[in-house]
Amino acid sequence: MPNMAQPYGRTRRALLNKPGVRLAADHRPGILGHVNGETFSAPAVGGQSYVERSPVPALRELASSVWVQQVGRAAAPYVHRRIPNGAVELVCRIGSAPQVIGPLTEPLVDVLEPGTTVVGMRFVPGAFPAVAGRPASEVVGLALDAEELWGRSAAALGEAVGTAASPQEALAAVQLHVHERAGAGEPPDPLVSETVRGLMPWRTADVTSLSASLYISETQLRRRCRTAVGLAPKTLHRMLRFQGFLALVQQAIAQGRAPTDDGLALLALRAGYADQSHLTRECVRLTGVSPRVFLAETQQACACGHDHSASFAPVLRAETETRPTRE
Repeated sequence: MPNMAQPYGRTRRALLNKPGVRLAADHRPGILGHVNGETFSAPAVGGQSYVERSPVPALRELASSVWVQQVGRAAAPYVHRRIPNGAVELVCRIGSAPQVIGPLTEPLVDVLEPGTTVVGMRFVPGAFPAVAGRPASEVVGLALDAEELWGRSAAALGEAVGTAASPQEALAAVQLHVHERAGAGEPPDPLVSETVRGLMPWRTADVTSLSASLYISETQLRRRCRTAVGLAPKTLHRMLRFQGFLALVQQAIAQGRAPTDDGLALLALRAGYADQSHLTRECVRLTGVSPRVFLAETQQACACGHDHSASFAPVLRAETETRPTRE
């Protein structure tokens, strides 16, 4: 592995100067038609849906997923529990000002009223400064109007989303906005990017061994992670491990199984926790409720119209790669 501890400065080439990554203005219709050419069907009038997809190729070093969330006109208000995942999110509720939700340190509960449509983007941990031009540490635990970061361009984004003819066009407007903002700051710190990959579920047991493999002290790694991600490596590691647990839960739901069919203790061990008590402590810390309550809520909400595959399929591939043989 190359030495990633070299100074990170403005001499690095901007991300969108890479061949094949820059998108000219006349390519905008291609962005508007993205997301596998599909449309996002409205849920049943009494239901709700959440569909994730990968971002356009030009943004895949910056964003991990984009999504459309809809609540039917005759549905009950939908309680959406956001949990800390180490990422910054750009959230556009149609009819409201776009928001930037910084890396959460505790759960954030939001109520979506009937008829609500939300489109959004989840940034790769560490990528937000490249778009915002400021450290992620400045937005930790905050939900703020995007206009505070981007000024008039954020207001224009809100208008574009609000007047879009369909959810997929609204989502394309979000991606176009981020693409145009990319390069406002330095490109993602390569050492932090490597750290995030190393801290993904099933890849490393502790931060100490990771910092040694990157030829950097834990103190320096902590400082650079807090600037780029907004969180210390150990905190990010805990959040990403829980994302591994959640990926296993979503896999079971997608297959029509109850997540606890094999028992919560075995699920905890598979996700990398020492035991069920360890999982319980982390679940309460990150979601605000016990694992059984959280799993019941998740299964009820996600078994009817949710698709989280863009977020969790890569995580599950990591489990397969690191555990090639299972009994």
